Amino acid sequence: MLSIEEKQKIEHEISLVPSPKNACIEALKIVQHSHGWISDDSLKDVADFVGMSTAELDSVATFYNLIFRRPVGRHVILLCDSISCYVMGYDGIRDHLYTALNIQYGQTTADGRYTLLPNCCLGTCDRAPALMIDNDLYRDLTVEQLDEILSKYT
Repeated sequence: MLSIEEKQKIEHEISLVPSPKNACIEALKIVQHSHGWISDDSLKDVADFVGMSTAELDSVATFYNLIFRRPVGRHVILLCDSISCYVMGYDGIRDHLYTALNIQYGQTTADGRYTLLPNCCLGTCDRAPALMIDNDLYRDLTVEQLDEILSKYT
């Protein structure tokens, strides 16, 4: 069930667009911000609220890679795997994260701290390789920087 605060925020987003359906992505982001991910129950509640079928909204939710349809860690690491990042050392960054966190793409650390996901572009090709943790963007990465960066997130 959507909270009163979630409903108010979604109503605000609906007021900014021509149709409630046009606010579906923002509505999903609001609920995800509250719960960390979009459960099947949350998806149904949002779909009902914006006047969509659950299947329609699920197709939107699964299209966008920043809408999480299953639980994620407290911190989501998005590692850019674009061609620019690849050429500039992505594979070393990825391999270090795999080892340091003891997880692969799509997995969450045993302590629930991190989830590691690939991302096709973080929009900073001139400063590759790059990754994002939550809303923090790190560019011009080297393997040597990773442990210090990770230590900032508890």
